[in-house]
Amino acid sequence: MLLAVDCGNTNTVFAIWDGDQMVGHWRTSTEWQRTADQYYVWLSTLMNLQGIKAKITDVIISSTVPRVVFNLRVLSDRYFNTRPLVVGKPECALPVDVRVDVGTQVGPDRLVNTVAGYHKYGGDLIVVDFGTATTFDVVAADGAYIGGVIAPGVNLSLEALHQAAAALPHVDISKPQNVIGTNTVACMQSGVFWGYVGLVREICTRIRAESDVPMKVISTGGLAPLFQQAADLFDAFEDDLTMQGLRLIHDHNKDIGK
Repeated sequence: MLLAVDCGNTNTVFAIWDGDQMVGHWRTSTEWQRTADQYYVWLSTLMNLQGIKAKITDVIISSTVPRVVFNLRVLSDRYFNTRPLVVGKPECALPVDVRVDVGTQVGPDRLVNTVAGYHKYGGDLIVVDFGTATTFDVVAADGAYIGGVIAPGVNLSLEALHQAAAALPHVDISKPQNVIGTNTVACMQSGVFWGYVGLVREICTRIRAESDVPMKVISTGGLAPLFQQAADLFDAFEDDLTMQGLRLIHDHNKDIGK
């Protein structure tokens, strides 16, 4: 069985795969101080609560927070007796090419999304990931990652608005009933929701024009379901795209290691 770990700036997701079947997944806040022992107690407790008895033999990690990787490596070694694959490291091969400027380091989460998106939808694809940042990953016809766009995340924008303007409260993002807000909270929600709808639509339009080919647009990430409510914005939504990509990368490395 495979333990896949996706560590983002805000949350870390653990998933257990039995072949191509995900048997469980859990989310926790990302904290670099968390030890391997704490990870194991947390994970094993949740597995027991759901009656999951998994003998984990392999581990793969994708992390945008380098300081977290050490304790995840210790977790893998101490409790599962295996050396983890870490996406972005030389020993972790990718089933797709990465065609960007020399010296550019691409976030491992973006590479993982590219692998999963290409596997399921083919090339000429835009993957929009609503995380701490809102990222756009462009996948070529042959599956190569060829670049993208990074914009501030939705919650990050709301938090910045609250912190920078003393009179503006902290609000949760939701789709407003009307574009014109009649109170402060509704005004902020409208600005952020419709502002990001406009941002996604315009960036995808320009990517298509620059690529000069029809392209599917796939959404993923925590807030992606909210923006599915905007008509014709996305062709599909994938809840666990990153977890699928981690499994595919692990399988690819197993195959070439035979």
